[in-house]
Amino acid sequence: MKTKIFKDTIEDIEAAGRILASGGLVAFPTETVYGLGANALDGEAVSKVYRAKGRPSDNPMIVHISDIDDLHVVARVSEDKLQKKAIENIYKAAEAFWPGPLTMVLPKSDRVPEVTTGGLDTVAVRFPSNPTACLLIEKAGCPIAAPSANLSGKPSPTTALHTLDDMDGRIEGLIWGDDCEVGIESTVVDMRDSTPVILRPGKITVKDLERALGVKVRLHYTLEESIGTMGNGEPSHKSYKESREEDIVPISPGMKYKHYAPEADMTVFLGSRDKALKMAEIEANRLKAIGHKVQILIFDNPETAAHDLFRKLREADKAGCDDILAVGVEEQDKDGGIAFSVMNRMLKSAGHNIRKV
Repeated sequence: MKTKIFKDTIEDIEAAGRILASGGLVAFPTETVYGLGANALDGEAVSKVYRAKGRPSDNPMIVHISDIDDLHVVARVSEDKLQKKAIENIYKAAEAFWPGPLTMVLPKSDRVPEVTTGGLDTVAVRFPSNPTACLLIEKAGCPIAAPSANLSGKPSPTTALHTLDDMDGRIEGLIWGDDCEVGIESTVVDMRDSTPVILRPGKITVKDLERALGVKVRLHYTLEESIGTMGNGEPSHKSYKESREEDIVPISPGMKYKHYAPEADMTVFLGSRDKALKMAEIEANRLKAIGHKVQILIFDNPETAAHDLFRKLREADKAGCDDILAVGVEEQDKDGGIAFSVMNRMLKSAGHNIRKV
């Protein structure tokens, strides 16, 4: 199969939409990362996404909509399924953050096949702000299930070229749009209870949600464990390492399996920026002395780190690096700020290979 490249024009987006409507796969830009899309209501089409990515079948997908009214096509937002307070929180979150990089986990409607949700009775839904993504959903005439458009486990693609590197020949089409604005995947929050729970951190933080909803927002215990790992507090629940991975039910992408990993060996240095950089440089010199090609990653601020992390990991792999030494982003906090979201991705990329300084 030859992957057709579509321009970011109305005519080409319409053509790409027809591919989706007929059961094919199209990769497209969003504000977070590039997504690999299929008709979310077509189980056979969604199965093709799992095959194209090499994605485990119990890893649920995010369903993208382009109109708030379409929420009721894919989810059950009703008092027979949810508490009144939960419903109130859902609509407050939608008003505050949609369109944008927020995904809500909700009871799924009967129209969504279980293959789309990884066999669960919940569905993860978001309304992207990227105009190309929204127009594609509209032209396809259906909600689009779209995980990141990379081979499973690799760094998420934030450019069309990254997407083509992984998906060329595996899918019918790719819309060649702009580089992604945010650079890390959306915040995923379980909204089924009166207390929302963040399952995957992103640009929209705990504080952002609490300000908009006026309620306390929690982090899932697997994220609380990462706070302890980074030395910013102790998790209040059983740690991820104390749980067998097979016992964790992944109701959100990114909860269970190895993610975002480069081909190079990667180490994250945690501590003050200057000390961490010094230790990374010492380690780089040691590795270079034995013939390794090494890339040190250090970022000016959390926002830049979010935008550039996955791109830098892919560039290091393309350059043939043996080792990536990353300086942790400072100002991680237990309130789940953007630095915390970046460190979530960085630690997963490194397989939690950490050196504290």
